[in-house]
Amino acid sequence: MELIIQQFGASLQVRDGLFTIKHKEGISSVPVGKVHSITLYKGVKVSTDALYVALDMGIDVLLADRRGDPIGRLWNNRFGSISTIRKNQLAFSRSPQAVPWVRQILLQKAEHQRAVLLGLEAGDKPYPTPPLTPVLEKIDRILAQMQAIDGSDLPELAPRFRALEGQVSRIYFETVNWYLPDQYRFDRRSKHPALDMTNALLNYAYGILYGRLDSALIKAGLDPTIGILHRDEYNRAVLTYDCIEPFRTWADWVVWSLCRHQVMFREFFEVDEGGWWLQEDGKRILIQSFVDFFEEVIPFNKLERSRYVHLDIFAQQLAQTLKNFDENA
Repeated sequence: MELIIQQFGASLQVRDGLFTIKHKEGISSVPVGKVHSITLYKGVKVSTDALYVALDMGIDVLLADRRGDPIGRLWNNRFGSISTIRKNQLAFSRSPQAVPWVRQILLQKAEHQRAVLLGLEAGDKPYPTPPLTPVLEKIDRILAQMQAIDGSDLPELAPRFRALEGQVSRIYFETVNWYLPDQYRFDRRSKHPALDMTNALLNYAYGILYGRLDSALIKAGLDPTIGILHRDEYNRAVLTYDCIEPFRTWADWVVWSLCRHQVMFREFFEVDEGGWWLQEDGKRILIQSFVDFFEEVIPFNKLERSRYVHLDIFAQQLAQTLKNFDENA
């Protein structure tokens, strides 16, 4: 279970084996053993006893900003695994073997975006839409180009990978607009800041996902600051940026569903100097929808687990690959 506490003035304590959350609606309690991570937002009070228990139980505690992005974490002094993994991680990032890994990550992302469009096409539509087949064919042609990239020097090939990934993403987001009610349609993907409420929702959902995947990588013994496709970004969790790509569409689907059901309203957002920021009531709806969706058990890579557990398995499998990596082989 993920505890995400965002209400200003809420508090987190521990007593008799239970995490207790006090907020303006009342008090709720969760057994400590059921909690895997805790995310806290500005204005939340937490007792040191709760932090001690989290550290002892290996429960990750994240602090997040108003966009939902993690800005820091509290973690115990035990590494997730042996240092060999982190040593090999650096060697792998510079090796020819990194090229097929990056290709597979980006192909998975594009294939999942394609699947989302098919899912939206199969659902109820607010308006008649153009045929989807030409869009899918265009994506398939780009995927074929990505498959055909040849070479073993990732720094040299990376711009081509990024360019093709960017083309698919532009097509994807443009096409998603076909299936959204008018008030949720957006001109383009915007991040710092969001320029509309749909992008604000996406940014917040990605922030939650970043934090959860970052935790999974650390627990598996990986160093999130040593990237493979994304490199040399000072003090950035660039490996998390790499690994999140195949899973972004899970966060996307939460947002598209909320928009299609028209449950997010203008009053849930603050507009500050042109930027849109999700506020408390909207956060509560998005967080609950996100948690429900990620706790759902689904088949993925031949295993049936919750989406949260699939993130952990991905991190563990990557760690195992790096543990066995031999740059001289």
